Amino acid sequence: MNHIVTVQDAVTAFAHFMEPTDAELDAIEQEMPVILADVDLLDAHIVTLDRTPTEVDDRRIRRARRRALAARVALVNRAADTSLPGGAA
Repeated sequence: MNHIVTVQDAVTAFAHFMEPTDAELDAIEQEMPVILADVDLLDAHIVTLDRTPTEVDDRRIRRARRRALAARVALVNRAADTSLPGGAA
């Protein structure tokens, strides 16, 4: 007979060192516009999964794709502005 044993440490082991650091939380906060834009894009695609996309659906997908790309560009530009030493452009 094989005994089923739970791994208590794996289930309940959430020590203070496993929490996200302040730097990780700041990075998530900076990426939040990109995350939300990607969610909007996914929502636009999900709507069209069970039907043929209409012209309105196509526009919604294009707008969501443009917003996602713009959010990514803004994030990259913001990161480039902060990573240049001495304020050099």
